[in-house]
Amino acid sequence: MSKLLNATSFETMESVIEVLQQPWATRALLASSMVGVMCGILGCFIVLRNMALVGDAIAHAILPGVVFAFMLVGQSALGFFAGAVIAGLVMAVGITWIQQKVTTKNDAAIGIVFTAMFSIGVIGISSINRRPGVHLDLKDFLFGNVLGVSNEDLYLTLGVLIYVLISVILFYRYLFATTFQPIIAQTMGISVQTIHYFLMLMLAFAVVASLRTVGVILVVAMLITPASTALLLSNQLRKVLVIAGAIGLLSAILGLILAIIFETTPGPAMAIVATILYLVAVLFAPEKGLVFKFFRKQQLQKRIRLEDIIKQSHRLEERGELSLAALLEKLEFGETRLNNHLRELRTKKYVEKNSLNLTPSGRKIAEKMIRAHRLWETYLVEKMGLSEHQIHEDAEKYEHLLSEELLDEVDYHLGYPTTDPHGSPIPSRRKLLLSQLAVKQVAVITHKQISNIISAKLWDLGILPEMPIELKAKQNGTISVKQEERVVEVPLDLAEAVSVKTV
Repeated sequence: MSKLLNATSFETMESVIEVLQQPWATRALLASSMVGVMCGILGCFIVLRNMALVGDAIAHAILPGVVFAFMLVGQSALGFFAGAVIAGLVMAVGITWIQQKVTTKNDAAIGIVFTAMFSIGVIGISSINRRPGVHLDLKDFLFGNVLGVSNEDLYLTLGVLIYVLISVILFYRYLFATTFQPIIAQTMGISVQTIHYFLMLMLAFAVVASLRTVGVILVVAMLITPASTALLLSNQLRKVLVIAGAIGLLSAILGLILAIIFETTPGPAMAIVATILYLVAVLFAPEKGLVFKFFRKQQLQKRIRLEDIIKQSHRLEERGELSLAALLEKLEFGETRLNNHLRELRTKKYVEKNSLNLTPSGRKIAEKMIRAHRLWETYLVEKMGLSEHQIHEDAEKYEHLLSEELLDEVDYHLGYPTTDPHGSPIPSRRKLLLSQLAVKQVAVITHKQISNIISAKLWDLGILPEMPIELKAKQNGTISVKQEERVVEVPLDLAEAVSVKTV
């Protein structure tokens, strides 16, 4: 059976290679590849600007331009290109005019313009086909006819691809700025509207170049799906552009090969391949994929359970009530899972081997959890205005998620409280502050402070991080410090927030 399958697969590959060696198939492969790369790259800006509907609109709105070009110059790729581009620009101007001059929602304006223009195109094709000896197939424009690509179509697609690539490279900074920060781009002197129309022009070019391969309906899939897939795989725009182009290329090539194997329409096959690649990314993308999120969630839940065991063990140990039964009563999972977690905690040396008592490392984690819990309760009461009975459940949740840096900043803004709203003591982080240095003691300012505001204030005073500093004197409200040959007066409230380390 396996030999039969291998023989069949080999014969299939041979037949595909034989077909691809035909001139028409070579032209189809080249055109599809160029369209895949072009649409993938351009689609990134379309997706990031929430312009997917605009891309769909332009794809439909170019139909009347194609029809009028056919009436004037007949079956000409260059004529179709010119007519379609003009129609796309008319649509872009019409949508913008309605959005700015009429009280109509943006998506409604797009729908009004493109449906009207598409309808005009369909009526035009119907009128042309009634003439004797003239036939303009609407299906080829809607779904493409990649197998009928001519040399003229190939040269046109290559020209558009080169134009799009050069434009993106030359105007990358302008496209980047107007995509992510249009207001800042405007203040920098960049015309956001001009870049918008420029993008519309490139989009119109891309749609026209895709007419033969995937058609005006499926070009939206090649614009949107590879770009959406790339955005799942990376957060850096340069990498996203490269990945989207590669996915568009792969979708076009595999789609054409599958269309040859299964004797189906190439355009829809390319769109299906692009969708399959998107679904694979949805599942397995390194950071945003569902599988990765599932395992990350499982790891977080496990970490929360381990931290809960450590925290409850510490509390019970302080009261002299630590036992397996007492732990089970405090926790929300069974004895089997508790024993498994205890074995892991003993392996990590957070719990002593032959007892339930915490090691010094385990107590350190427990104190961090208690500090986070009580600081967050204090913040909710003092800064958010909640009452004491409203805060415990929220603190139980966020004590596992708050980083040391964020806790230090909360501690600073609260004025370093010693007790929480219930009167329980808040453990300190036990870090050394500038105000705690003794006279003539030497230390260095740590590079990372609890807030950028603290770093900025030190910079204003001319005090640099990671350089020796000596405390010279303490006065009422200020302390004197010496760094290199300069003596600087530091306000006491600032010194109480500055982290230092001894040398």
